[in-house]
Amino acid sequence: MDKISIDKLVVFGNHGVFEAENMLGQKFLVSVVVYTDTRKAGLTDDLACSVNYGDVSRDILKFFQNNTFKLIETVAEKLAQELLLRYDLAEKVDVKIEKPWAPVAIPVDSVSVEISRGWHRAYIATGSNMGDKKAYLDEAVEKLKNHSYCKVVKVSDYITTEPYGGVEQDVFLNGALEIKTLLYPEELLALLNRIEAEAGRERTIHWGPRTLDLDILFYDDCIIDTPALTVPHIDMQNRGFVLIPMAQIAPYHRHPVLGCTVGQLLSRLDGSLS
Repeated sequence: MDKISIDKLVVFGNHGVFEAENMLGQKFLVSVVVYTDTRKAGLTDDLACSVNYGDVSRDILKFFQNNTFKLIETVAEKLAQELLLRYDLAEKVDVKIEKPWAPVAIPVDSVSVEISRGWHRAYIATGSNMGDKKAYLDEAVEKLKNHSYCKVVKVSDYITTEPYGGVEQDVFLNGALEIKTLLYPEELLALLNRIEAEAGRERTIHWGPRTLDLDILFYDDCIIDTPALTVPHIDMQNRGFVLIPMAQIAPYHRHPVLGCTVGQLLSRLDGSLS
């Protein structure tokens, strides 16, 4: 992806662990790389089609003037978030914060923290088979839309499906959605669990009835296997109620383990059931 760089912008801020640093302030050097597609701007010569590095520089200056943090790790994190949320064309940013003559009691030219942060693409399966099922699914979508670090890109139609797993219960309403998020996988999982809990979700019976079920199907092309989270979803290839809505919004998304697109997985499942 194309890059727009700001190198060693000199700013003054009140960031540091020691009280004197917060009171007196000091000089910082800030370097930022914004990853964006500059093709349209290059062809049209229109600044509105790109990220204005002058505006970014002024926003960095305001950020340092209006905030005080103990750690430059926090400075870098919060600045990256602010830039990604402010500039719609920015897909990713690299932020480097240098602190010249840091108070470490030994001679040092500077210390620095450098991070990369960006938008991630995730696909989420939704389901409900208790109460007002559509209202539960709609509310989950709205909560994701309203979350500062999430953007809902696509929402599938809802489909009615039979229960999965052998537990006798009401039919499900299922769907899928695509989001862009600044949250890491475990952070996204925590958010989804919170939304489920707010909808009254109780985990008493495995594969049992639920007001709301939110599962991460894909997160970028990541393969994750931890005690808390498995991505891609371990059994999605066997679940029509997952593949049908997913195929509506992302038929060509490729499963990073199985090597097949969502559409191909659905065709295979349909073939095995015929």
